[in-house]
Amino acid sequence: MILGYIGALIVGLTLGLLGGGGSILTVPILVYLLGINPVVATAYSLFVVGTTSLVGAIRNISKGMVDIKVAVVFAIPAFIAVYLTRRYLVPAIPEEIFSIGDFVMTKNLGIMLFFALIMVAASYSMIKGRKEKEVDPNAKLKIPLIILEGAVVGVLTGIVGAGGGFLIIPALVLFANLPMKRAVATSLLIIAVKSLIGFLGDVQNLAIDWNFLLTFTGLSIVGIFIGIYLNRFINEKSLKKAFGWFVLAMGIYIITKELWFN
Repeated sequence: MILGYIGALIVGLTLGLLGGGGSILTVPILVYLLGINPVVATAYSLFVVGTTSLVGAIRNISKGMVDIKVAVVFAIPAFIAVYLTRRYLVPAIPEEIFSIGDFVMTKNLGIMLFFALIMVAASYSMIKGRKEKEVDPNAKLKIPLIILEGAVVGVLTGIVGAGGGFLIIPALVLFANLPMKRAVATSLLIIAVKSLIGFLGDVQNLAIDWNFLLTFTGLSIVGIFIGIYLNRFINEKSLKKAFGWFVLAMGIYIITKELWFN
């Protein structure tokens, strides 16, 4: 339990230092350190990710870094998709998806493997880094593509309980023509809205341990402010690349553990 709460601080610390990425750690901490069922863990992760991202988003809004119009266009299909996924799709997944010989793909195993694949994809984004893109002031919003990307990210978020910043930020740069820093700031508001609304779908399906969830989330928020302070003294690019390698190792570990040691 102590290690789990330390993990909550680390989630917030990572978000504060990097402006994203920490949410990818929430589910493994809840599942492996605290022994929480993967379906419940993805639900709790939505609340933790949504609340901590909201803290960062409010800070960014106060600095005028968030493009509200783009956030609304992206967030509406995203939160509809994530709510429907948590309310109907996840509960509809059978406990035994399929079996081949002695191997049985259960619902919990499927969610953890899918989550691990998302971790590997996110790690690639962190390790590779993002290049600044020249902004064309006359470019128009590619609204249909933004809506489509929002819906896809919403479904993925609903299944794995992670924020999906590694998908949202490139979409905002490519389709909404936002500079990188503005895209990162705007993504936090989108993540906050869709994650918290998605969590509402779980409130109707699951028994929520509010004392635990609020304590875990509170520690994560404390971690964010520590991370924001430490950010002044640390090279963000080097840290993000190192964190990307760590996330890659975690993704490989989860795949290995779930397939061969369960």
